[in-house]
Amino acid sequence: MLVPVVLLTSPALPQKSRKLRLDNLSSSLDILEGFLSYVNKAALVSPTVARPAIYHKHYTTSVDNNSPIVLEENPFAKERVKCVLCKYGINPDYKNVQLLSQFQSPYTGRVYGRNITGLCKSRHEQVEREIIKAQNAGFMPTYHKAVEFLDDPKLFDPEKAVRPHKY
Repeated sequence: MLVPVVLLTSPALPQKSRKLRLDNLSSSLDILEGFLSYVNKAALVSPTVARPAIYHKHYTTSVDNNSPIVLEENPFAKERVKCVLCKYGINPDYKNVQLLSQFQSPYTGRVYGRNITGLCKSRHEQVEREIIKAQNAGFMPTYHKAVEFLDDPKLFDPEKAVRPHKY
């Protein structure tokens, strides 16, 4: 079914603009014809016409609906906290006295425990070994913290433990 379209052209318009209008109009007519043919096909199908029966295929699955769902990880688990040194990939060295002094008490010179510093076991043992090396080499004092490092920023609060103590 074609819809009659009246093309109005003015003699005052140049020939080039008339051609552009005709090209646009012909592409619009093509789109309109496609739409009308689609609508006519849909109108020809009557809802009262008997349609073929649809056969449902029964698919079997290997998963039983009553079996529990297996999750790879616990969705309610707390996010694991990494120690400061592991998080940034820092390896303690006995020559880096400023870093090592942050894990040392300013009053007694003793190394803070893991529950206060929040270090993992391997890094804490490594820090202790490097502090002993630095003290034996004469880079660090043994009974107090070096005065030049007293104003360094705190990596942790010594008054507030990160983890509860074991006893």
